Amino acid sequence: MTTETDTPKTAGSCCSSTGSCDDRTAGTQAGGVTAVYEVKGMTCGHCEGAVSEELSAIEGVTSVKAEAATGRVTVASAAALTDESVRAAVDEAGYELVGRA
Repeated sequence: MTTETDTPKTAGSCCSSTGSCDDRTAGTQAGGVTAVYEVKGMTCGHCEGAVSEELSAIEGVTSVKAEAATGRVTVASAAALTDESVRAAVDEAGYELVGRA
């Protein structure tokens, strides 16, 4: 399963207004930065949504794609993110940031 989000997103839900968790598309902007992280503990679409929601709240993030099957999360942002901000968001979601993939 994968979940992709474009910020802003509906607060308090990993799903869109239609109830689908996967009808959003990634939107990497020209000149932006894309980083891939390994996150431990994601097992399902709900996990992907929780991680995506927290990472999407970081200022400058333009899209997030979380994949429970691989444990990888791809984050596109206007500028490079600090590892501390990514770690804090993943921790807030209840998962563990292993590091960059």
